Amino acid sequence: MKKVLFSFLCLIVFMGFVNAEDLAPSAKSAILIEAITGEVLYEKNADEALAPASMTKIMTLLLTMEAIEKGSIELDDMVTVSENASSMGGSQVFLEANTEYKLEDIIKAVCIASGNDAAVVLAETIGGRVENFVTMMNDKAKELKLTSTNFVNPYGLDADGHMSSARDMAIMARELIRHELILNYSSIYEEYLNKPDGTNTWMVNTNKLIRYYSGVDGLKTGYTGKAGYCLTATGSWKDMRLISVVMGEPSDTERSKDTVALLNYGKSTYKLKTILSNGTDLGEVEIELGEKTKEKVIIEDSAVDLVKINDEELNYKYEINYDKITAPVKVGDKVGTVKIYANDKVINTLPLTVKSDVKKCNLWTLFKRVMSIMITGSKTY
Repeated sequence: MKKVLFSFLCLIVFMGFVNAEDLAPSAKSAILIEAITGEVLYEKNADEALAPASMTKIMTLLLTMEAIEKGSIELDDMVTVSENASSMGGSQVFLEANTEYKLEDIIKAVCIASGNDAAVVLAETIGGRVENFVTMMNDKAKELKLTSTNFVNPYGLDADGHMSSARDMAIMARELIRHELILNYSSIYEEYLNKPDGTNTWMVNTNKLIRYYSGVDGLKTGYTGKAGYCLTATGSWKDMRLISVVMGEPSDTERSKDTVALLNYGKSTYKLKTILSNGTDLGEVEIELGEKTKEKVIIEDSAVDLVKINDEELNYKYEINYDKITAPVKVGDKVGTVKIYANDKVINTLPLTVKSDVKKCNLWTLFKRVMSIMITGSKTY
Protein backbone atom coordinates (compact mmCIF):
# COMPACT_ATOMS: atom_id res chain seq x y z
CA MET A 1 0.00 0.00 0.00
CA LYS A 2 2.82 2.40 0.91
CA LYS A 3 4.52 1.69 -2.41
CA VAL A 4 1.32 2.50 -4.33
CA LEU A 5 0.79 5.75 -2.40
CA PHE A 6 4.38 6.82 -2.92
CA SER A 7 4.29 6.06 -6.65
CA PHE A 8 1.04 8.04 -6.92
CA LEU A 9 2.68 10.94 -5.11
CA CYS A 10 5.62 10.90 -7.54
CA LEU A 11 3.22 10.87 -10.49
CA ILE A 12 1.21 13.83 -9.18
CA VAL A 13 4.32 15.94 -8.66
CA PHE A 14 5.74 14.98 -12.04
CA MET A 15 2.50 15.67 -13.89
CA GLY A 16 1.98 19.03 -12.22
CA PHE A 17 3.62 22.11 -13.68
CA VAL A 18 5.44 23.09 -10.51
CA ASN A 19 6.67 26.64 -10.15
CA ALA A 20 10.33 26.73 -9.13
CA GLU A 21 9.43 28.98 -6.20
CA ASP A 22 7.29 26.22 -4.67
CA LEU A 23 9.60 23.23 -5.11
CA ALA A 24 10.33 22.55 -1.43
CA PRO A 25 7.60 24.29 0.57
CA SER A 26 7.98 22.12 3.66
CA ALA A 27 11.78 22.27 3.95
CA LYS A 28 13.62 24.76 6.11
CA SER A 29 16.33 24.78 3.47
CA ALA A 30 16.92 23.13 0.10
CA ILE A 31 19.09 23.15 -2.98
CA LEU A 32 19.27 21.46 -6.37
CA ILE A 33 22.48 21.35 -8.40
CA GLU A 34 23.69 19.68 -11.56
CA ALA A 35 26.63 17.55 -10.50
CA ILE A 36 28.91 17.74 -13.55
CA THR A 37 28.87 21.53 -13.88
CA GLY A 38 28.07 22.31 -10.25
CA GLU A 39 25.45 24.83 -11.36
CA VAL A 40 22.69 25.67 -8.89
CA LEU A 41 19.22 25.14 -10.37
CA TYR A 42 17.20 25.99 -7.27
CA GLU A 43 17.90 27.10 -3.73
CA LYS A 44 16.02 28.06 -0.61
CA ASN A 45 17.85 29.26 2.51
CA ALA A 46 20.72 27.16 1.17
CA ASP A 47 23.37 28.65 3.48
CA GLU A 48 21.42 28.36 6.73
CA ALA A 49 23.39 26.31 9.26
CA LEU A 50 21.22 23.46 10.50
CA ALA A 51 21.66 20.09 12.17
CA PRO A 52 22.45 17.64 9.32
CA ALA A 53 21.65 14.39 11.19
CA SER A 54 22.96 11.29 9.39
CA MET A 55 23.75 13.23 6.22
CA THR A 56 26.95 13.80 8.22
CA LYS A 57 27.99 10.35 7.00
CA ILE A 58 28.54 11.78 3.52
CA MET A 59 31.76 13.30 4.84
CA THR A 60 32.60 10.09 6.71
CA LEU A 61 32.22 8.13 3.47
CA LEU A 62 34.18 10.72 1.49
CA LEU A 63 37.22 10.38 3.76
CA THR A 64 36.89 6.60 3.55
CA MET A 65 36.80 6.66 -0.26
CA GLU A 66 39.84 8.93 -0.32
CA ALA A 67 41.75 6.56 1.97
CA ILE A 68 40.92 3.68 -0.38
CA GLU A 69 42.03 5.68 -3.41
CA LYS A 70 45.31 6.56 -1.71
CA GLY A 71 45.90 2.88 -0.99
CA SER A 72 46.11 3.28 2.78
CA ILE A 73 43.29 0.76 3.14
CA GLU A 74 41.53 -1.74 0.86
CA LEU A 75 37.97 -3.01 0.57
CA ASP A 76 38.98 -6.54 1.57
CA ASP A 77 40.85 -5.42 4.70
CA MET A 78 39.44 -6.74 7.95
CA VAL A 79 38.47 -4.01 10.42
CA THR A 80 37.72 -4.46 14.12
CA VAL A 81 34.63 -3.24 15.97
CA SER A 82 35.60 -1.45 19.17
CA GLU A 83 33.63 -1.24 22.41
CA ASN A 84 32.99 2.41 21.55
CA ALA A 85 31.55 1.55 18.13
CA SER A 86 29.36 -1.27 19.44
CA SER A 87 27.84 0.99 22.11
CA MET A 88 26.49 3.57 19.66
CA GLY A 89 22.80 4.39 19.86
CA GLY A 90 20.42 5.57 17.18
CA SER A 91 20.33 3.76 13.85
CA GLN A 92 22.66 0.78 13.94
CA VAL A 93 23.39 -2.66 12.51
CA PHE A 94 24.19 -4.14 15.93
CA LEU A 95 27.91 -4.74 15.54
CA GLU A 96 29.42 -6.59 18.48
CA ALA A 97 32.66 -5.48 20.10
CA ASN A 98 35.87 -7.29 19.12
CA THR A 99 34.39 -8.78 15.97
CA GLU A 100 35.89 -8.29 12.51
CA TYR A 101 34.33 -7.39 9.18
CA LYS A 102 35.54 -6.57 5.71
CA LEU A 103 35.78 -2.83 5.20
CA GLU A 104 33.40 -3.15 2.25
CA ASP A 105 30.69 -4.60 4.49
CA ILE A 106 31.04 -1.72 6.93
CA ILE A 107 30.73 0.78 4.09
CA LYS A 108 27.53 -0.96 2.97
CA ALA A 109 26.18 -0.80 6.53
CA VAL A 110 26.65 2.98 6.46
CA CYS A 111 25.27 3.50 2.95
CA ILE A 112 22.26 1.21 3.26
CA ALA A 113 21.26 1.11 6.94
CA SER A 114 22.91 4.36 8.10
CA GLY A 115 24.53 2.46 10.95
CA ASN A 116 26.03 4.78 13.56
CA ASP A 117 28.09 1.88 14.88
CA ALA A 118 29.43 1.24 11.37
CA ALA A 119 30.27 4.94 10.96
CA VAL A 120 32.37 4.83 14.12
CA VAL A 121 34.21 1.77 12.79
CA LEU A 122 35.11 3.76 9.67
CA ALA A 123 36.18 6.75 11.76
CA GLU A 124 38.42 4.66 14.02
CA THR A 125 39.84 2.71 11.08
CA ILE A 126 40.75 5.82 9.09
CA GLY A 127 41.58 8.22 11.93
CA GLY A 128 42.77 5.92 14.69
CA ARG A 129 40.45 7.66 17.14
CA VAL A 130 37.07 9.30 16.56
CA GLU A 131 38.49 12.65 17.72
CA ASN A 132 41.24 12.47 15.12
CA PHE A 133 38.74 11.60 12.42
CA VAL A 134 36.50 14.54 13.33
CA THR A 135 39.53 16.81 12.89
CA MET A 136 40.04 15.26 9.46
CA MET A 137 36.37 15.93 8.64
CA ASN A 138 36.69 19.60 9.54
CA ASP A 139 39.98 19.91 7.65
CA LYS A 140 38.27 18.50 4.57
CA ALA A 141 35.39 20.94 5.06
CA LYS A 142 37.88 23.80 4.97
CA GLU A 143 39.55 22.34 1.87
CA LEU A 144 36.16 22.26 0.13
CA LYS A 145 35.53 25.85 1.28
CA LEU A 146 32.35 24.92 3.14
CA THR A 147 31.09 28.04 4.89
CA SER A 148 28.38 26.72 7.22
CA THR A 149 29.77 23.38 8.34
CA ASN A 150 31.32 22.17 11.59
CA PHE A 151 31.49 18.52 12.63
CA VAL A 152 31.52 17.20 16.17
CA ASN A 153 31.03 13.50 15.37
CA PRO A 154 31.14 11.20 12.31
CA TYR A 155 27.54 9.91 12.50
CA GLY A 156 25.24 12.91 12.95
CA LEU A 157 23.55 12.57 16.34
CA ASP A 158 22.63 15.99 17.68
CA ALA A 159 25.48 17.82 19.41
CA ASP A 160 26.26 21.45 20.15
CA GLY A 161 28.07 23.01 17.23
CA HIS A 162 27.39 20.11 14.86
CA MET A 163 25.96 21.79 11.76
CA SER A 164 25.94 22.13 8.01
CA SER A 165 23.86 23.68 5.25
CA ALA A 166 22.07 22.48 2.13
CA ARG A 167 24.72 24.07 -0.10
CA ASP A 168 27.58 22.52 1.86
CA MET A 169 25.93 19.10 1.81
CA ALA A 170 25.52 19.35 -1.96
CA ILE A 171 29.22 20.21 -2.34
CA MET A 172 30.19 17.24 -0.14
CA ALA A 173 27.89 14.93 -2.09
CA ARG A 174 29.33 16.12 -5.39
CA GLU A 175 32.82 15.38 -4.12
CA LEU A 176 31.79 11.95 -2.81
CA ILE A 177 30.22 10.75 -6.06
CA ARG A 178 33.43 11.54 -7.92
CA HIS A 179 34.36 8.22 -6.33
CA GLU A 180 31.88 6.27 -8.46
CA LEU A 181 32.36 3.15 -6.35
CA ILE A 182 30.15 4.67 -3.65
CA LEU A 183 27.12 4.53 -5.95
CA ASN A 184 27.48 0.75 -6.13
CA TYR A 185 26.66 0.69 -2.42
CA SER A 186 24.25 3.61 -2.02
CA SER A 187 22.05 2.16 -4.79
CA ILE A 188 21.48 -1.15 -2.95
CA TYR A 189 17.94 -1.27 -1.59
CA GLU A 190 18.30 -4.27 0.68
CA GLU A 191 21.01 -6.70 1.67
CA TYR A 192 21.99 -8.93 4.59
CA LEU A 193 25.02 -8.17 6.73
CA ASN A 194 26.52 -11.54 7.61
CA LYS A 195 28.02 -11.64 11.09
CA PRO A 196 30.95 -13.73 12.38
CA ASP A 197 28.66 -15.81 14.63
CA GLY A 198 26.61 -17.00 11.66
CA THR A 199 23.64 -14.67 12.19
CA ASN A 200 22.79 -11.75 9.95
CA THR A 201 21.15 -8.34 9.99
CA TRP A 202 18.67 -7.38 7.29
CA MET A 203 19.58 -3.92 5.98
CA VAL A 204 16.99 -1.89 4.08
CA ASN A 205 18.00 1.40 2.51
CA THR A 206 16.74 4.38 4.48
CA ASN A 207 16.45 6.25 1.16
CA LYS A 208 13.24 4.82 -0.28
CA LEU A 209 13.67 6.75 -3.53
CA ILE A 210 16.26 4.13 -4.48
CA ARG A 211 13.40 1.74 -5.04
CA TYR A 212 10.56 4.01 -6.08
CA TYR A 213 12.17 6.66 -8.30
CA SER A 214 13.88 5.41 -11.45
CA GLY A 215 17.35 6.88 -11.89
CA VAL A 216 18.04 7.66 -8.23
CA ASP A 217 21.12 5.81 -6.95
CA GLY A 218 21.99 7.63 -3.70
CA LEU A 219 22.78 9.16 -1.35
CA LYS A 220 21.99 9.74 2.37
CA THR A 221 19.00 10.33 4.62
CA GLY A 222 18.98 11.85 8.08
CA TYR A 223 16.68 12.32 11.04
CA THR A 224 16.98 13.56 14.61
CA GLY A 225 14.61 15.53 16.79
CA LYS A 226 16.65 18.69 16.23
CA ALA A 227 17.33 18.19 12.52
CA GLY A 228 13.94 16.95 11.44
CA TYR A 229 13.85 14.82 8.30
CA CYS A 230 16.68 15.42 5.81
CA LEU A 231 17.77 13.88 2.53
CA THR A 232 20.61 14.32 0.10
CA ALA A 233 19.57 12.51 -3.08
CA THR A 234 21.28 11.98 -6.42
CA GLY A 235 20.37 10.40 -9.70
CA SER A 236 21.32 10.36 -13.36
CA TRP A 237 19.13 10.97 -16.42
CA LYS A 238 20.43 11.20 -20.01
CA ASP A 239 24.01 11.87 -18.90
CA MET A 240 22.88 14.65 -16.54
CA ARG A 241 23.36 14.01 -12.81
CA LEU A 242 21.38 15.95 -10.24
CA ILE A 243 21.99 16.38 -6.52
CA SER A 244 19.18 17.61 -4.27
CA VAL A 245 19.24 18.41 -0.57
CA VAL A 246 16.31 19.09 1.74
CA MET A 247 16.73 19.86 5.45
CA GLY A 248 14.34 20.36 8.35
CA GLU A 249 11.38 18.54 6.83
CA PRO A 250 8.43 17.78 9.17
CA SER A 251 8.01 14.16 8.03
CA ASP A 252 9.53 11.50 5.83
CA THR A 253 6.57 11.93 3.45
CA GLU A 254 7.26 15.64 3.00
CA ARG A 255 10.96 14.88 2.67
CA SER A 256 10.27 12.54 -0.22
CA LYS A 257 7.66 14.80 -1.79
CA ASP A 258 9.96 17.82 -1.88
CA THR A 259 12.89 15.76 -3.16
CA VAL A 260 10.75 14.33 -5.96
CA ALA A 261 9.65 17.84 -6.90
CA LEU A 262 13.24 19.06 -7.03
CA LEU A 263 14.43 16.17 -9.18
CA ASN A 264 11.44 16.35 -11.49
CA TYR A 265 12.01 20.05 -12.00
CA GLY A 266 15.67 19.54 -12.81
CA LYS A 267 15.31 16.72 -15.28
CA SER A 268 12.25 18.20 -17.03
CA THR A 269 13.72 21.70 -17.36
CA TYR A 270 17.44 21.23 -18.07
CA LYS A 271 19.73 19.18 -20.26
CA LEU A 272 23.49 18.86 -20.75
CA LYS A 273 24.90 19.82 -24.14
CA THR A 274 28.21 18.10 -24.90
CA ILE A 275 30.51 20.47 -26.78
CA LEU A 276 33.73 18.43 -26.74
CA SER A 277 33.89 14.81 -25.57
CA ASN A 278 36.65 13.67 -23.23
CA GLY A 279 39.64 12.31 -25.14
CA THR A 280 38.94 14.47 -28.20
CA ASP A 281 42.13 15.15 -30.19
CA LEU A 282 42.72 18.91 -30.05
CA GLY A 283 45.97 19.25 -31.98
CA GLU A 284 49.61 18.97 -30.92
CA VAL A 285 51.81 20.80 -28.46
CA GLU A 286 55.56 21.27 -28.93
CA ILE A 287 57.68 19.72 -26.18
CA GLU A 288 61.19 20.94 -25.53
CA LEU A 289 63.84 18.27 -24.76
CA GLY A 290 61.34 15.44 -25.23
CA GLU A 291 61.87 12.04 -26.87
CA LYS A 292 59.15 13.34 -29.17
CA THR A 293 59.14 16.99 -30.20
CA LYS A 294 55.33 17.06 -30.36
CA GLU A 295 52.48 15.19 -28.71
CA LYS A 296 48.72 15.19 -29.20
CA VAL A 297 46.62 17.03 -26.62
CA ILE A 298 43.21 16.12 -25.25
CA ILE A 299 40.73 17.16 -22.58
CA GLU A 300 40.26 14.57 -19.85
CA ASP A 301 36.73 15.68 -18.93
CA SER A 302 34.04 16.47 -21.48
CA ALA A 303 33.23 20.11 -22.11
CA VAL A 304 29.52 20.52 -21.44
CA ASP A 305 26.99 23.28 -21.06
CA LEU A 306 23.85 23.12 -18.95
CA VAL A 307 20.93 24.62 -20.87
CA LYS A 308 17.18 24.75 -20.56
CA ILE A 309 15.45 22.17 -22.71
CA ASN A 310 13.16 24.67 -24.44
CA ASP A 311 15.76 27.39 -25.06
CA GLU A 312 17.03 28.00 -28.59
CA GLU A 313 20.26 26.31 -29.64
CA LEU A 314 23.48 28.20 -28.93
CA ASN A 315 26.43 28.61 -31.28
CA TYR A 316 29.48 26.97 -29.68
CA LYS A 317 33.13 27.36 -30.59
CA TYR A 318 36.44 26.92 -28.83
CA GLU A 319 39.90 28.50 -28.67
CA ILE A 320 43.09 26.60 -27.79
CA ASN A 321 46.14 28.06 -26.07
CA TYR A 322 49.29 26.00 -25.46
CA ASP A 323 51.78 26.49 -22.65
CA LYS A 324 55.54 26.27 -23.11
CA ILE A 325 56.28 22.64 -22.19
CA THR A 326 59.57 20.95 -21.33
CA ALA A 327 59.88 17.18 -20.96
CA PRO A 328 59.23 15.05 -19.04
CA VAL A 329 55.45 15.45 -19.21
CA LYS A 330 52.79 12.95 -18.14
CA VAL A 331 49.14 12.38 -18.91
CA GLY A 332 47.25 14.63 -16.52
CA ASP A 333 49.84 17.42 -16.57
CA LYS A 334 48.41 20.72 -17.79
CA VAL A 335 49.88 21.73 -21.16
CA GLY A 336 47.40 24.41 -22.15
CA THR A 337 43.76 25.47 -22.01
CA VAL A 338 40.70 25.42 -24.20
CA LYS A 339 38.20 28.26 -23.89
CA ILE A 340 34.60 27.36 -24.67
CA TYR A 341 32.37 30.04 -26.18
CA ALA A 342 28.58 30.12 -26.45
CA ASN A 343 27.34 32.90 -28.74
CA ASP A 344 30.78 34.56 -28.38
CA LYS A 345 30.63 34.52 -24.56
CA VAL A 346 33.21 32.48 -22.63
CA ILE A 347 31.34 29.88 -20.57
CA ASN A 348 34.23 27.67 -19.47
CA THR A 349 38.00 27.25 -19.58
CA LEU A 350 39.32 23.70 -19.30
CA PRO A 351 42.87 22.35 -18.98
CA LEU A 352 44.51 20.38 -21.79
CA THR A 353 46.83 17.44 -21.22
CA VAL A 354 48.95 15.17 -23.39
CA LYS A 355 47.50 12.00 -24.85
CA SER A 356 50.64 9.99 -23.92
CA ASP A 357 53.59 10.43 -21.57
CA VAL A 358 56.69 12.00 -23.09
CA LYS A 359 60.06 11.26 -21.51
CA LYS A 360 63.06 13.55 -21.59
CA CYS A 361 65.38 12.78 -24.48
CA ASN A 362 68.92 11.48 -23.88
CA LEU A 363 72.06 13.37 -24.79
CA TRP A 364 72.63 11.44 -28.04
CA THR A 365 69.13 12.24 -29.29
CA LEU A 366 69.60 15.86 -28.31
CA PHE A 367 72.93 15.99 -30.14
CA LYS A 368 71.42 14.54 -33.32
CA ARG A 369 68.53 16.98 -33.10
CA VAL A 370 70.87 19.97 -32.77
CA MET A 371 72.98 18.76 -35.71
CA SER A 372 69.85 18.35 -37.82
CA ILE A 373 68.82 21.91 -37.07
CA MET A 374 72.29 23.18 -37.97
CA ILE A 375 72.33 21.30 -41.28
CA THR A 376 68.74 21.73 -42.44
CA GLY A 377 67.66 24.79 -40.54
CA SER A 378 64.54 22.90 -39.45
CA LYS A 379 63.53 21.96 -35.92
CA THR A 380 61.99 18.73 -37.16
CA TYR A 381 64.00 15.56 -36.59
